Amino acid sequence: MRAITLAPHLTELMYAAGAGSRIVATVTSSDFPPSARLIPRIGNGLSVNIEQVLALKPDVVLAWQPSGAAQTLAPTLAALHIPLIYMAPRQLQDIPADILKLGELFGTQTNARPQAAALSRRLAALATKYGGRRLVSTFIEVGTAPLYTIGRDPLINDALRLCGGINIYAHTALAAPQISVENVLVKQPDVIITAASRPSSQAQRLAYWSRLRLPAALKHHVYAIDPDELFRPGPRLIAASEKLCRELDWAR
Repeated sequence: MRAITLAPHLTELMYAAGAGSRIVATVTSSDFPPSARLIPRIGNGLSVNIEQVLALKPDVVLAWQPSGAAQTLAPTLAALHIPLIYMAPRQLQDIPADILKLGELFGTQTNARPQAAALSRRLAALATKYGGRRLVSTFIEVGTAPLYTIGRDPLINDALRLCGGINIYAHTALAAPQISVENVLVKQPDVIITAASRPSSQAQRLAYWSRLRLPAALKHHVYAIDPDELFRPGPRLIAASEKLCRELDWAR
């Protein structure tokens, strides 16, 4: 079985299922685990080289959403009877479930089953530890200029739910809406989660919100989580959820 992955989280799921060696091509943003950086590239999540895809003779193509590169490839793949499989986890438990599905698809159940079971145990441990604790209102800061947040994103909101958090923008129509600073100040979240991988970025955002006298910042309840871990719906989101739970509990 030769596979092409059209999103970085699919590459991570394949490796977790013990099928990373079956990937013959992926997209430019697939950079984890480190060995994935050696996989040939056929484009990005928006566009791909169809001729290059066909030359690689894939048995299956894995996609996230029926748009962008997947939409471009779909007619050609259908004509050649090459399956196009979508994997878009909507809750955390879908992540180990998808690992099991990939294990069955590629015959790597021996690797996939213990990996999926371990992730499920970690999720169960979070539910046991943080279930029933006082709810913490949370603002997730995605972009800063302009200001973006996470809105109606079922997976991220499921992670917050597991940790006893409430996304103050969960009921917006968009998954990632642009918002105003003034609106955040009015809502006064208990915690700010900023998408950043460097401690300096966290310090900058803490200083920014402190200057605006946001109570959460004045209490130092501004925390950073690596965006690749938090926003990619793959195995590392479980680790990001564990960190998120700890941070909400510190604020609590």
